[in-house]
Amino acid sequence: MRLQVLGCSGGIGGQLRTTALLLDDDVLIDAGTGVGDLSMDALAKIDHIFVTHSHLDHVTSIPFLVDTVGGMRDRPLTVYALAETIADLKAHLFNWILWPDFTQIPSPERPMLRFSPVEVGKAQTIAGRTITPMPANHVVPAVGYRLDSGRGSLVFTGDTGSSEELWQEVNRIENLRYLIVETAFSNAERALAIRAKHLCPSLLDEQLAMLTRQAEIFITHLKPREGDMITREINEGALRWGPKILQHQQVFEF
Repeated sequence: MRLQVLGCSGGIGGQLRTTALLLDDDVLIDAGTGVGDLSMDALAKIDHIFVTHSHLDHVTSIPFLVDTVGGMRDRPLTVYALAETIADLKAHLFNWILWPDFTQIPSPERPMLRFSPVEVGKAQTIAGRTITPMPANHVVPAVGYRLDSGRGSLVFTGDTGSSEELWQEVNRIENLRYLIVETAFSNAERALAIRAKHLCPSLLDEQLAMLTRQAEIFITHLKPREGDMITREINEGALRWGPKILQHQQVFEF
């Protein structure tokens, strides 16, 4: 498996892109603004999008992607998400008001877009790659994803606050190699992080205390205005786990 980071910021500006990860050349994990940097040919190769949750910074490129390359494809683009997330995308995005309903275009029998519901713990296997929804705790229904090549696993938490259930599942992964964890706010905004069900460095420290597996840890989703402060606080508080800040265009192979 090869995972390329197309976007890993909690906002935009300059070179910042919101969350999107490209697995090999045909699978997206979330579809934030970073998808727009891909070439037309690369966009046309994407067959599957696994969505963590319905928030705009994680789904904003789906409408543009299907509109741009849908007519170039001979099969629909498939979006995998919780049933609740799919309902939200249908009601609030692909609703003929914000964007056309591409599950009906050019016809319901031959759509450019289709949805496939997922459930926590139930794996999907695509060309030998196993993708399993993981528990998450966010203000809307949400999941993370475990990506398993057979030789190694990477866990992407998506947006989540404190979740004992998540760490219980992570600790069961015998071939865990990489862990990508969100930390959106600085410690000064701990109360906001708790309310918004995100993490700050002190909350991250509490969550990692539940981790019993060895893994390389990377931090994502920093709010741009607080990026330097969050990084400094992570380095001060979580040194024993050695986390690194996830970088745009970073590549993982496992």
